[in-house]
Amino acid sequence: MKARFGEAVREATLDRKQAIILVDAARWLEVSRYCRDDEKFDYLVDLTAVDWPKREQRFDVVAILYSFAKNERLRLKAHIGEGESIASVVSLWPVANWLEREAFDMFGIPFAGHPDLRRILLPEEWQGYPLRKDYDILKQDTAWVRENLGIESGQ
Repeated sequence: MKARFGEAVREATLDRKQAIILVDAARWLEVSRYCRDDEKFDYLVDLTAVDWPKREQRFDVVAILYSFAKNERLRLKAHIGEGESIASVVSLWPVANWLEREAFDMFGIPFAGHPDLRRILLPEEWQGYPLRKDYDILKQDTAWVRENLGIESGQ
């Protein structure tokens, strides 16, 4: 991968026999396509994010890929900052549709080129992103419940 993509491969490690490759977010779609087509990682197991609020690029976007031909897993990661977007991989793995929508809904990460990027778990009018580490769930829950259900608290 380093020979093919050069500096776009920021880091490569092995953890419990699983390769983990950190790639430049600008090359996310290109590297993902290569993993699917050339390296035969044909199954997108999961796509999610991790919030590191003290880091400049606070989010890790993480794709867990599986190769049936090789019986191997690959974890592909990219760092992005708040307000930055990353390319959608729905064109490569259609299952990414709902997974990217969930990452958008829970973290606020926009996926450029996604065919229908909108909330999937929470109501459209929900404020904030519950899986960010700086999110105050009790404050949001109370405000939403009071406004939409007409009761004081859902707790």
